[in-house]
Amino acid sequence: MRRKNYGLDTFGAMAILLASVAVTSVYAAESFTEALTSGKSYVDFRLRFETVDQEDSLQDAEALTLRTRLGYATAEYVGFSAAIEFEDSRPVFGVDNFSVPASGFNTGIYSVVADPESTELDQAYIQYKANGFSGKIGRQLIILDNHRFVGDVGWRQDRQTFDGVTLSYQANDAINIKASHIVKRNRIFAEDQDIDSKDSWLNASYETGFGTLTGYAYLLEIDNSTDNSLDTYGLRFDGSRKVGENSFLYTAEFASQDANDTLKTDYLFLEVGVALSGLTAKVGLESLGSDNGEGAFSTPLATLHKFNGWADQFLGTPSAGVEDLYLTVSGKLVGGDWIATYHDFSTDIDAQRFNDLGNEINLQYTRKFGKNYYSGIKFAKYSAGDAIFGKVDTDKWWLWLGAGF
Repeated sequence: MRRKNYGLDTFGAMAILLASVAVTSVYAAESFTEALTSGKSYVDFRLRFETVDQEDSLQDAEALTLRTRLGYATAEYVGFSAAIEFEDSRPVFGVDNFSVPASGFNTGIYSVVADPESTELDQAYIQYKANGFSGKIGRQLIILDNHRFVGDVGWRQDRQTFDGVTLSYQANDAINIKASHIVKRNRIFAEDQDIDSKDSWLNASYETGFGTLTGYAYLLEIDNSTDNSLDTYGLRFDGSRKVGENSFLYTAEFASQDANDTLKTDYLFLEVGVALSGLTAKVGLESLGSDNGEGAFSTPLATLHKFNGWADQFLGTPSAGVEDLYLTVSGKLVGGDWIATYHDFSTDIDAQRFNDLGNEINLQYTRKFGKNYYSGIKFAKYSAGDAIFGKVDTDKWWLWLGAGF
């Protein structure tokens, strides 16, 4: 039998119930009012110009979009607090020569820039904290580890949030446990493309002194009449060691995934690096495995833009899988931060004796101006590999200015 979908109306009722618990004493009304009026409001703007040039039949894309985020978080009262946040994204000055297929905007005309026009409730939650415990109910931002399995997709103008309940516990700065049950994925394509779900996950980490050891289970399912479970179990170890003035960096991660008891795939991530003389260099291998070409490892809730190149060629893992061998160098320059990465892509298994998925160069420079302003410029150049995989050469540029108060 299909489970009933508990949306924001139910969360609102539960939030009111929780809030009422916090105002039961004789002087609670005055204290509660003070908590409401002494909170913090905030606003953030990001104006971004993005271009896409692909060697295909689509016209080159140009998008100038403005994202505005406005929110208010109350002060804490007897462990309780609340927050509400709205987000608006839209093209400005008539620069809207791009398509967003998921929302039907200019589909099939221009290359894709996944920033649809939208105005929506981004977050709305009640939170309780006490003695290392935290509970949050409502629409919320959730980021776990390095965004690979659960992230906010914050690079896009309409970021990803979730409707659900999250429980956390932290002890002695060494143990951190987070568990969530999610009933709706508020995706990056505006409200019409949000997905009702029955997702549950557990993420538990322990600080060993040599690094952080994390175990996790992500049990995902879209809430419809189709069996579509996606269960992932994994371990991650991430740390660094200081030797003199230098630091050595290391990360290892392995996960196993079962898609609806049909596809079974593995994930492997290895990275080592060194930070010295103001420079940081890392070399890594990320493998999203294939099940004999029938399907591949998938991370549908990730901040996908952060992985496998900024040209976004592998937002969906090809059925033959992806292996990404990369080298990254980063540092500081005239008050800002720069990063350069080279990716070499191949398949996990050969497809009709072919395995070259291409290569990519990524460059970025960002700089903050004072406390409130930030800017950046970014470039991605993807060169396609074997034609059988359907990829084309793609160049992307981004230029942005932002302000937060």
